[in-house]
Amino acid sequence: MTTIVERLSPPTRRGLELLLLLLAVGIVLLAWVSVDLNLRGTVPANIVPVAGGFTALVVVMHLVVRWRAAYADPLLLPITTVLNGLGLVMIHRLDLAKGQSGVDSDAARQVVWTALGVALAVAVLVVLRDHRFLRRYTFVSMATGFVLLLLPLVPGLGRTVNGSQIWIGVGPLSFQPGEFAKVGLAVFFAGYLVQTRDVLSLAGRKVLGFTFPRGRDLGPILVAWVLALLILVFEKDLGSALLFFGLFVAMLYVATERVSWIAIGLLLFAAAVAFALSTFAHFQRRVDLWLEPFTQANLDQSNQLANGLWGMAAGGLTGTGLGGGRPWLTSFAESDFIFTSLGEELGLVGSIAILLLYLVFCERGIRTALGVRDGFGKLLALGLSFSVAFQLFIVVGGVTRVIPLTGLTTPFMSLGGSSLLANWMIMALLLRISDQARRPLPESETTPAGSASGSASGSAGGSAAAPTEVVRMR
Repeated sequence: MTTIVERLSPPTRRGLELLLLLLAVGIVLLAWVSVDLNLRGTVPANIVPVAGGFTALVVVMHLVVRWRAAYADPLLLPITTVLNGLGLVMIHRLDLAKGQSGVDSDAARQVVWTALGVALAVAVLVVLRDHRFLRRYTFVSMATGFVLLLLPLVPGLGRTVNGSQIWIGVGPLSFQPGEFAKVGLAVFFAGYLVQTRDVLSLAGRKVLGFTFPRGRDLGPILVAWVLALLILVFEKDLGSALLFFGLFVAMLYVATERVSWIAIGLLLFAAAVAFALSTFAHFQRRVDLWLEPFTQANLDQSNQLANGLWGMAAGGLTGTGLGGGRPWLTSFAESDFIFTSLGEELGLVGSIAILLLYLVFCERGIRTALGVRDGFGKLLALGLSFSVAFQLFIVVGGVTRVIPLTGLTTPFMSLGGSSLLANWMIMALLLRISDQARRPLPESETTPAGSASGSASGSAGGSAAAPTEVVRMR
């Protein structure tokens, strides 16, 4: 009898990714054709270039993933494709309602931004071979994130849109730098917390059953609170302040496993919001519109929240069908309120399906955080996943009247290049980290299970479990 030991590596799942990508493209093209059939009664004349261009983009991205990140999570790219595609379909539907078509339409511009987003994701995968390389630039990322956040305050460069000064403009072009600031700050938070989590986890005083950190350890969260307050005060941007501060507190809690940090964070942000509400009429008006959106006085000021709620109510359970509703009656239907536009025409069933896609996307990101071995990668993957999930909560919570409107965009779906580029970049970073998490260790770095050297090597920051050993008896 002969004993043969074979080393089996985990499958790359690239075939599954390609199959899901083709399904995603099919869903998007079917939705695109349905819009024109319902509105015009004919198949769109541009369906061939639209289908060919969109398919080419995602196939190129798939080939790059197969080349540079063969073990990456197979669900992230197909989910991104569906969400981005459905956003394009709704923007195209609103273009038809406004009589826009061709290269001057919003959908055409969004296709260009989608191509640029794919190009940026490709660049991230090709240039960044190992996510741990970003840890070298922890404080550079901090400086870059802070500069991007405060850039709209530069005189002559910043622009005020809908009461919030969160845009910069150069000639006819406008850009929202805060979308990229969240990536830079996530890298900074991950790098900083890996270095200091032991200090931040030291026991402090117990108050009301919570163990609070020492006063000198409160510096990082106080700095984050002051930054959020500055954004709130000078840029009048409640959404970005809530997103960045929530991102830091969430990553801080994961790094230290102390509930007291969440309590402190909530208290500090509540104080900042109370200050803003007592000082700025802009925030007072938003809260009033949130509490009583259907009064005549508030409808005369702004009816977009009421129209969005009425539109979703008109959609009912199954929706009016793509092209069958009237989403254009809501202001900013293609950007801030694109979720209500889709909710009206896809109904409650379609809305839940979209939310489930986001849920799976964030779950895969969290699974990546659990699978990767180095602490920096864990915190970065979790921070990026949380930023997408929390931004979605802020947006959907605002348009469904759970919280006041904030003006943030729906990730991957809303009209606009800044948000789309930043979220494609986040997706590419998650692909890179998941590739490290699932990739088997080189044979030279693996040792038999249970040995001390193998444990040390695993905890030191390899990227995945060793290949499985299978023993066959002959």
